[in-house]
Amino acid sequence: MNSPKTRQAKVQGARAHQPDEDRFHVIRSEDVKWAPFPAFPPEARLAVLVGDPTQTGLYVIRVKLPGGVKMMPHQHPEDRIYTVLSGIFYIGLGEEFDEAKLMPFGPGSVIVLPGGQVHFHWAKSGEYITQVTAIGPLGLHYTDPANDPRNQN
Repeated sequence: MNSPKTRQAKVQGARAHQPDEDRFHVIRSEDVKWAPFPAFPPEARLAVLVGDPTQTGLYVIRVKLPGGVKMMPHQHPEDRIYTVLSGIFYIGLGEEFDEAKLMPFGPGSVIVLPGGQVHFHWAKSGEYITQVTAIGPLGLHYTDPANDPRNQN
């Protein structure tokens, strides 16, 4: 019978680990470190859980938008998978912010967003938190550069 260590060695030899996946570890919700992100409105927060979104490879982040905050039309070059953790996540597709196009998704919903799809968000009914899984590097390009917080001085 194989010991757990032997079984682990066989599996580890199968392929290289992604960043932050080379050991067993847990990230508890109380240990999540929220920080501003230059491409987000100032009230929004981002937390990096796994990987490095600035590099090539898998990353997992969380995004928290307080009630009332909008993210104007933008796109990401990478395919993304959103999981709604709390609140109602309103997302709309298109190059102009249009409240009529917003679709609400509650906790547990999974949204697949192809890279290049222009979209927008609104924390319309209060704060929401989503978890995003993607292959980096993370990119965020606003349709109208005037909406990009990185261009505000």
